[in-house]
Amino acid sequence: MSELPIIQKTYDFVKWFIPILNNLPRNHQLLLGTRIANELYDLLEGLIQARYAKDKRVQLEALNSKLDLLRYQTRLLHDFQLISTHRYGYISQQLQNIGQELGGWIKQQKQPSKKQYQEPYFLN
Repeated sequence: MSELPIIQKTYDFVKWFIPILNNLPRNHQLLLGTRIANELYDLLEGLIQARYAKDKRVQLEALNSKLDLLRYQTRLLHDFQLISTHRYGYISQQLQNIGQELGGWIKQQKQPSKKQYQEPYFLN
């Protein structure tokens, strides 16, 4: 089965980011690291569920706020000097890429489906 690009990108990002979070100092790993990890897993899970949902838009918009939360949590990692500026830049870029794909998916869901039959205006 072929994955949607956003799901594959998110999967790869989670796979890359979790080991970094596991290597945080214990006091940060238990609080901020766990929160970020949970948000990452929730994001991936939500994208997979949205793929099969009837009303995708509601779920996708909720995931958009999770993505924003991840941006702020990652910024905290950088501000607490727990990750390098280079690593922070990479993480930010990955979140930006996922966000752009998510935004495109949301925009697509807002457009009327081309499969729906619409009566010609003169029959109304």
